[in-house]
Amino acid sequence: MNHWAFVTAAYVVGLGGTGAIVLQSWLAMRRAERAADELRRR
Repeated sequence: MNHWAFVTAAYVVGLGGTGAIVLQSWLAMRRAERAADELRRR
């Protein structure tokens, strides 16, 4: 039985999860920066 399909799937899941976390963090950072700018304007 070939194990490379499982290895490939593990990499896809790992990289996909990492990408999702990076995207979520980037969006949260943008929201926080926007909120900080609004506080500075007041």
